[in-house]
Amino acid sequence: MKNDFCAAIFDLDGTLVDSMWIWKDIDIAYLAKHGHPYDESLQEAIGGFSFHETALYFKSRYGIEDSPEDIKREWNDMAIEYYRTKVPMKPGAIEYIKKLREKGVRCGIATSNSPELLAAVLEATGLEDYMDSIHSACEIKRGKPAPDLFLLVANDLGVEPGKCMVFEDIPPGIIAGHAAGMKVCAVADAYATSTPEEIASMADYYIQDFTQLL
Repeated sequence: MKNDFCAAIFDLDGTLVDSMWIWKDIDIAYLAKHGHPYDESLQEAIGGFSFHETALYFKSRYGIEDSPEDIKREWNDMAIEYYRTKVPMKPGAIEYIKKLREKGVRCGIATSNSPELLAAVLEATGLEDYMDSIHSACEIKRGKPAPDLFLLVANDLGVEPGKCMVFEDIPPGIIAGHAAGMKVCAVADAYATSTPEEIASMADYYIQDFTQLL
């Protein structure tokens, strides 16, 4: 990978932290509670959605009577302890971020997760100490694959999009990064719904984990 970028913008779930595994568990339990079976196509259908967009999708697809706010509140209650105690960093992530900062590269997070769960991750991992900008898709109208979130973080960092490197684990995030005019490095994730070949073909670079960049 060329080290000619001035800012690195990281997705959170599946990229910086190994958390994607909890959402299948939560979706299965949540849908069972509301009388619906889990469908393996669900994770791919909601990939890149903001937390609010996902709640709207569940409400529409499954006819959930609860309001989007109540749906999100229930998900947060189910997930927050996982994020506080059971979600580890991806191998080499912190070390790589430290390396970037030593070189003067500004770093930011652009996540589709809720602000509440983002806060839990930041508290548990200490990531906030290494980030110059942190934003959730809940702050904008369009989540990934729209470029809005990455552009918001780039603007906050004060770096032109063409000088940013995005780190992502799913196709909608890769599409969003390219739509923003940025280079994209795909990060392998064991719980990805797409094949490694598909992910690698979409991105400018592909890594198994951040130790490869140290």
